[in-house]
Amino acid sequence: MIIGWCFICAFAVLISKVCLQVTVVGFIGGSVVLPCSSTAHNFKLQDINVLWRDKRSESICNVIKGEDSVERQGVRYKNRTETFPEDYLRGNFSIKLKNLTRTDAGEFSCFITHSHELCTVQLIINETAGKGNQSSEQENHGPETQSDWTVLICVFIVLIVIIVVAGIMAGFMYHRKKRFSADYIGVTMTS
Repeated sequence: MIIGWCFICAFAVLISKVCLQVTVVGFIGGSVVLPCSSTAHNFKLQDINVLWRDKRSESICNVIKGEDSVERQGVRYKNRTETFPEDYLRGNFSIKLKNLTRTDAGEFSCFITHSHELCTVQLIINETAGKGNQSSEQENHGPETQSDWTVLICVFIVLIVIIVVAGIMAGFMYHRKKRFSADYIGVTMTS
């Protein structure tokens, strides 16, 4: 039973360290905000380290000891990213990606090292801003939708954990009953 509770606690800790994937839509030539936030807010600026990577693991930008760093930034992202340092202490590590191209489409990862959190953002690029006379500088300021399937997967995993714990408890109770029955039969036969 103790093992079951340890498993549940470990699972809960792991679930809390992964952000659900969000989908963001941008337009060629426009800008988009790729959201990333931490649930932990009890850290000092010098303890903050955040790594943004694209689908090819290329560095988009980093926050090292609370300071923006483009030292190892991939060539494709030079002069195309903007961060929001005034929001770091509130746990917001979102970035703005400018001058979007077709090749920007895909998954982006934000790893918040001080709290061991990983957030992923799926960027979809549309050719035009849609109907009307909208500017190509149209910006997206956050996620369009949250993937329903990730929520379903989480629910499914929780159900599996409950079934496993119930199975462990049933097995424990069965063996305990069996041992008790054997002890009882042994006592009555010697009497």
